[in-house]
Formats: sequence, C-alpha cells, structure tokens
Amino acid sequence: MKTVFGEGQFRWYATATSDTGGLKRLASQFNIDQEILTYAQDPHERAHVEYDADTGTFLLIFNVAHREKIENHYDASPMTFIVKDHELFTINDEHTSYVNDLIAGFVKAHPEVTPIELLFNALFLVSDAFFPLVQDVAAEWRHYTSSLRERTTKSKLLELSDLGIGLIYLVAAAKQNAVVIRQIKVQQPYHRLSDSAREQLDDAEIEANQLVEMTEMSSQIIGQLSDTYNNVLNNNLNDIMRFMTVWSLLLAIPTIVTGFFGMNVALPLENAPHAWLIVTGIAAVLWLAMGLMLRHSMRK
Repeated sequence: MKTVFGEGQFRWYATATSDTGGLKRLASQFNIDQEILTYAQDPHERAHVEYDADTGTFLLIFNVAHREKIENHYDASPMTFIVKDHELFTINDEHTSYVNDLIAGFVKAHPEVTPIELLFNALFLVSDAFFPLVQDVAAEWRHYTSSLRERTTKSKLLELSDLGIGLIYLVAAAKQNAVVIRQIKVQQPYHRLSDSAREQLDDAEIEANQLVEMTEMSSQIIGQLSDTYNNVLNNNLNDIMRFMTVWSLLLAIPTIVTGFFGMNVALPLENAPHAWLIVTGIAAVLWLAMGLMLRHSMRK
C-alpha cells in the first residue's frame, strides 16, 4: 500500500511480512538492506532501534498488541518501521495490520506531517492501543475476583492464570517499547529533529511509560489474587485433612474396644448378662474423652 502525504513530498509504503514480492521490491527499488528485512520477518524479534549513517536508514522495531486473544490471553508481536529519505516504510503481520488503519487516519487528519513525525505519532498510537486491552483484562480479573469469592475452583484459577500470562507478555512488550523510545534520543538523527518532532517523541515516551505502569500494576494485582486464592485452596485442603484425621482417630476407639473383647481368650465381663452394654459404654466414654482431648488440642 502506497500513500502520498506532505503535499506530495513524502510517501508511506505499508507491506505485509507475508508479501515476499513486496519485500523484494523494497530491497531492490529503495535499497533496503536485506538484514533489515530479515528482522522484519522474524516474529520473535525484540524491539530495538538502529541508524545506518551511510545509507541514512533509520530502523525501529516496536511491539504491537494483538487485538484478538490467542489461547485465552493477549499477546504482542514486532512491527518494523523504516524511515529513509522522504519515505516511511512499515512491515507488519496479520495481527498488527490494524496499525495501518491508525496511521492512515492520522495522515488524513494531518496531511502536512513529515515521515519522522508520522513515525513518532504512530508509536503514540501503538502504545495507546494497548490500554483498551489492559482495561479489558482488568475487567476480567474483577469478574473472577467476585466469582472466586463465591466459590474457589481449579478451573477459575486456571483462567485467572491465563490472564496473568497474557499480562506478562504485555508488560514485557511495553517495557521494551519504553526502552526503545529512550534509545531514539541517543541516536544521531535525534539532534537534527525539529522542536515539533521532539515534542511528539516526548508524547510517545510519556504514553509508553504510562502503559508500563498500568500493565505492571495489573500484573501485580493478578499475581496477588492468584497467590491469595491458592492459599485459600491450600487452607481448605488442610481443613479437610484435619477433619478426616480427627474422625479416623475417633472411629478407631470403638474398633479397638470391640476388638479387645472379641478375642478368643478369657476376658473380664464375658459372663456378665449385660456385657455388651458395658463394652459399649466403655467405648463411648473413651470416644468422648478422645474427642475432648482433640478439641482442646486444636484450639491451642
């Protein structure tokens, strides 16, 4: 996709990572280094920034959030931005293609923008796109909190864990993005930027830092919730085991007494007319005594 802006002075080319032919044209027509295109096609490439003074190529790889969940959690993948001469190039996969619509909308509203200013505004828009996802996760963990208070189950804890995993991805992506924006300020082209471009970069940095704070806070909350409810389950298990232990001890008393009087040897009371009542009474007294001892011990 080609878009002309800045009164026809500048051009923006949007290419998909799956478009092999388009990537080859970028390499041949605009002399984009093949190594850069290799970065763009790597779905696991870390966010970073580079500047090649010989070719005047400014490369920036930025993490972009997926709007759709994958395996019940949100994720992010890298998107490549290249500024060279009067062109801005973006290379993205199917999960991050919505950023092209955001950039196109900004160009339509600000046709006078330059490629580097468009890049910085795109970074702001990308960071801003994370916030609805984090808010959606926050709404979900609030729902799980209410549900878990009513009944703590393994399935609900696993779903809460999925949310936590997704937030870990978002936290990592947001932190890398914030670092990349700070690194731009130590690159050679930064010193040639206009005041307007620097202001837009500052806005993008503020948005990225706010995103880091918000994702970290949500991640910590979910981690605390998971720990709390895991402790609740462990306490419930301990209570059940204690209950079973007490009852097993109490049920052992009648068994011991009746077993003693059931031996085929001479025993006291074997000729008594009401021996079974006496044996039952002995078992009941011992059972009650054991119960009182266990109750006193557990209260301590």
